[in-house]
Amino acid sequence: MFSAQTYKERRERLRKQLDGGILFFLGNGEVGMNYADNTYPFRQDSTFLYYFGLDYAGLSAIMDLDSGEDIIFGDELTIDDIVWTGTMPTLSQNALLSGVGKTLPSGELRPLLEKASAQGRSIRFLPPYRGEHSVKLLELLGIAPSEQASKADEGFIKAVVDMRIHKGPEEVEAIEEAVDISTRMHLIAYRMARPGVHEAEIAAAVRREASLRQGTDLSFPTIATVKGQVLHNHGFIHTLKDGDIFLLDAGAENALHYSGDLSSSMPVGEKFTERQELSGRGAGHSGRDDRPGPDEGQS
Repeated sequence: MFSAQTYKERRERLRKQLDGGILFFLGNGEVGMNYADNTYPFRQDSTFLYYFGLDYAGLSAIMDLDSGEDIIFGDELTIDDIVWTGTMPTLSQNALLSGVGKTLPSGELRPLLEKASAQGRSIRFLPPYRGEHSVKLLELLGIAPSEQASKADEGFIKAVVDMRIHKGPEEVEAIEEAVDISTRMHLIAYRMARPGVHEAEIAAAVRREASLRQGTDLSFPTIATVKGQVLHNHGFIHTLKDGDIFLLDAGAENALHYSGDLSSSMPVGEKFTERQELSGRGAGHSGRDDRPGPDEGQS
């Protein structure tokens, strides 16, 4: 996380752009693959991260624009949870890391929103993109999934976009870290793209580089293919041969969830063929092959 002051300042700037009501932030939950406790890798909602920073499941939050109060909602671990996780900080301890002094159990969220709605106050939310969010908005606000996108608050949306599109120094540093890792991923592929190498070998090496540091991983599913004309080709089923062009579209996401996204086309073999070189000149290809030999390593 960034400092608590960073999150407090972001919320204060957001508060100054909007004129009343309650801003409702939905964090993400765990999603089971084949049963509830065997989950996909967790990824927190990016807007929740931007304003509250807490990177774990089961949270939501409000900003009351009229009272100035911020509240994070969630549930403390039970003894059954602790068997699997070990001792963890409490919700209130975590909330202080984002500069929020008030927390409530998740069961308190619905009564609070119902009371605000009964008072004629606006509950302002962003367009949902997960099924679980649509269900929660239906349960908490009584808005049918088919109506949620149209009822999302335009002023809230524009204010978030305006803030997130302008990066502070700490964000630039995080982005540069992610791009540096992504660049190393592409250099590894560049050195490996030789006849007889399988696409899956390169994809695995790229994934390993993305995952070497705690909290880092791929920022999106890798495309590593000699069939670059097939859009979003994730098969990794071909063996590279001389004369192919290998396409890598891959990037890393760092522990703060800032990402790199790079795309490279490279020759398989000693250099681009004459035809490949001619077709690539518009993109700045020189036709040279500056890769080290196979005994010179990959990093």
